[in-house]
Amino acid sequence: MARLFGVDLPKNKRMEIALTYIYGIGKSLSQEILKKADIDLNLKTDSLSDQDIRKLRDIIENNYVVEGELRKEVSMNIKRLMDLNVYRGIRHKRHLPVRGQRTSTNARTRKGPRKTVVKKKK
Repeated sequence: MARLFGVDLPKNKRMEIALTYIYGIGKSLSQEILKKADIDLNLKTDSLSDQDIRKLRDIIENNYVVEGELRKEVSMNIKRLMDLNVYRGIRHKRHLPVRGQRTSTNARTRKGPRKTVVKKKK
């Protein structure tokens, strides 16, 4: 089983798909990486050699920000917005949609389950 950047790549999957299990790598980026490493897109993860894994690791490490570094960068960007008290930062603080979506209806994913007020019995 191949392991890159703390992520176990799934067994018996095409490399094009398997690389997308790494945070920060999508389908188009995985195709680009495999092209640079001269690895077939349809090659299964089981049939990767140690040399291929080393190539992939070097290419990703030197050219792209993935996994822990990327997560840290994203969270620091959000924290910066919140510290500056800009509109987007305030929306993040209040756990509301950030990109202009409506909230009177919908937005349940971001706001969480409905909070109903319970009346006291007399």
